[in-house]
Order: sequence, then C-alpha cells, then structure tokens
Amino acid sequence: MSLVIACGCVINNYIDRDIDARMSRTKKRPSVTGLIPLHNGVAYGVTLGVIGFAVLGLYTNLLTVGVGALGLFFYLVMYSFWKRRSEWGTVVGSVSGATPIVAGYTAVSNHFDSGALILFLIMVSWQMPHFYAIAIYRFDDYKSAGLPVLPIKKSIAIAKQQILAYIIAFVAACTALTVFGYTGFVYLLVMLSAGLWWLWMGLQGRQAIDDRLWARRLFLRSLIIVAVLSVAVAVGGLLP
Repeated sequence: MSLVIACGCVINNYIDRDIDARMSRTKKRPSVTGLIPLHNGVAYGVTLGVIGFAVLGLYTNLLTVGVGALGLFFYLVMYSFWKRRSEWGTVVGSVSGATPIVAGYTAVSNHFDSGALILFLIMVSWQMPHFYAIAIYRFDDYKSAGLPVLPIKKSIAIAKQQILAYIIAFVAACTALTVFGYTGFVYLLVMLSAGLWWLWMGLQGRQAIDDRLWARRLFLRSLIIVAVLSVAVAVGGLLP
C-alpha cells in the first residue's frame, strides 16, 4: 500500500503541476521546477504502482487489490477532477485517504464487514477537519491557485462548523469499534479522551482572534490524534 500511495503522490504531482506552481508550499516541487523531467516522473509513478499492486496481489487477496485500486482511482481521477470545480472535492478525496486502513483490514480478513466500514468512517471523518484546517491557515495559497475549498467557496465560519461536525462524527465512529466488539474499554477511554481533546480545540475556533494560528494548531493536533488512533486500534483488541 505504501507503494500504491507513492504512485498516487507522484502522478498527482504531474497532474497538479499548474496548481502547484501558484502555491508557495508546492512551487518548489520537482514537477514544477523541472528538476525531474515529467516523463521520468510519470514512469516512476507507474512503476511504483505496478510493483505495489503486484505485492498486494501476491501476498494478500483480490479484495485488497480492489480496495487499493479504488483508492488510487478516487485520488487520481475523482479528486483531481472535483478539487478544481467544487468544495466537495475534499470529501471526494477523503475516500482515497481512508482506503489504506481498510486495505490493512481486508488483507487479514478478506472481508468487507462492519469493522472495515467503521475504520473507513473513522478515517473519512478525521481527514475533513485535518484538511479544512490546512485550507484555513493556507487560505492565501488556495485562493491564489483558484481552488474552491470550503473556507474560500463558502466562508471560514462555515468551515469551522463543518470541522466541529466531523470531529463529533470521528469520536462517534471511534466509539463504534468498541460497541461492535472490535476493541476493549482501554481503547475506548483513550480515544474518547483524545477525541474530546480535539473537539475542545475545535470549539476554541469560535472565539479565535487569529483564525490561521488556531487552524494551524488544530492541524497539528490532528496529527497527534491520528498517531494515538494508530497505536490504540493496533493494540485495542488485546486490551480489556
């Protein structure tokens, strides 16, 4: 899956090179500067994908290969199309971002069941506050690139409301893993604490004097949250 993800990242740099050239955080990418010839970059990306899917096919199962392919399709085709045209592009992109954890699950179980669905919902609901926070503190970058992300297309105030809604959805989805018997109460306690800690930061956005400073802090906290989730879900089934 790391190889498949890398394939998507490399080819996405090729697709978005015109947008990247107008954003300060991406204008130095090799696909923009010409440091790496574009045809070499595409060939490298395709090679990564071929090897990645070959490994998945040889060592996991067809369901996992399909999950990986779906994620790559949503990232390179659906997301690349919608991100330029609608604020819903972020939601479309979250589908691809949620597939790696599902692939890990199906690689072991060879089934798409309630556990896989819950993991999918957890990662979708985590990504939305994460990326909306980026869109707020990188507001000028996205505006200069002409991308209709939610804070620009609607408003930062609406983006803040959406952030709170998705954090609540994240906490609910994390709780569902215990409700459905996949994890124990130690996991539940950890994730409820982490989720409420993140929600508290989200609520502070209502009175934020500097929206961009608040959004950057929210973004950094989201990285801590996903790290805690990764450890908690990995050992949660082994603990009480």
